[in-house]
Amino acid sequence: MFTNASLTFPNVFWQVMNDRVGPIYVINLLISDLIQFCGMIFEVAQPKDRTVIDTFTYIYVYCLVASVCFMVCIALEKYLVIACPLWYRFRRTIKVSVLVCVVVWIIPLVYFLPFFFWINFRVKRVIFAIFLLLPLPLFIFFLGGTLKALSASISVHSDEKRRIIGLLVLVLLIYMLLFLPSISWSLVAGAKFNKTFSNVSLTILKLSPLVDVFLYVFMKKGTVDKLLASVCCCKMDSDDISSSDSSSVIQV
Repeated sequence: MFTNASLTFPNVFWQVMNDRVGPIYVINLLISDLIQFCGMIFEVAQPKDRTVIDTFTYIYVYCLVASVCFMVCIALEKYLVIACPLWYRFRRTIKVSVLVCVVVWIIPLVYFLPFFFWINFRVKRVIFAIFLLLPLPLFIFFLGGTLKALSASISVHSDEKRRIIGLLVLVLLIYMLLFLPSISWSLVAGAKFNKTFSNVSLTILKLSPLVDVFLYVFMKKGTVDKLLASVCCCKMDSDDISSSDSSSVIQV
């Protein structure tokens, strides 16, 4: 799937070397996803050393938090393309994007150091849930602000607008479908523990690196147009079939 989307790691890295700023956040999201995969592999391997298990668990959660932050960066970038196109065109540089990525990788460290080792597990869950819940209003604001500024933007092509809207909607859906169940479990587990809901929510959360593949595909130009064309073709085909059936009934 990465090959068909032309967003393999070397291709994305080459775009950054050509001074195309956008893929920088995608590269970091890809790195965090790969590290999460490694953490899940070690979890399946079930090493006997408890220290190794805890270490890779911390690394997995660290990269999970970082991936959400990079999703916010991608949504923010797409919002600025529509809402502030001139400002974004002259202010975006690789140095600024790299600095933002460094800050994003530090943010989970700020979360882990003061809280993860000095408090009990129940409080950790609540802090983890609140930390992951903070991006929700940002995703909603970016999508709503982009839709509001869509009509006023004249410097962005229509196909680019559709691609940006589709990407923002996809980011919001991924967040709500994959992260909100775990956030809900972390907030309500202290009141009433449900083992089934716990297992389901954690399993859904581990699908995040796989679902991020759709973000890479959506960032390719022409993807949204192809999807819309496919939907329109399917609709036209169904209309043709229904009209042919109705005509045959009339003839009978």
